[in-house]
Amino acid sequence: MKIKVKVAKRDSRVVKIKTEYIRLCDLLKFASVAMTGGEAKIYITEGLVRVNGEVCTAKGKKIYPGDVVTFENDELIIAGAENEE
Repeated sequence: MKIKVKVAKRDSRVVKIKTEYIRLCDLLKFASVAMTGGEAKIYITEGLVRVNGEVCTAKGKKIYPGDVVTFENDELIIAGAENEE
């Protein structure tokens, strides 16, 4: 018996921040991944969010330019203001 597995394609996008860092829960709201801060906190505490490939359950985790945050099919690549074109 053969089992077929279909892997969903990730939607990657660059999120530019103008500050040195952004807190993880604020990033999820800012990037419209979560509608509210409470919703963002639930996603984080349930272990559904990864930062640079590792599960992160810290709501206040500082996210810096160069970090990659994934949630379900969303991949957020963080860029700083100095990377503006």
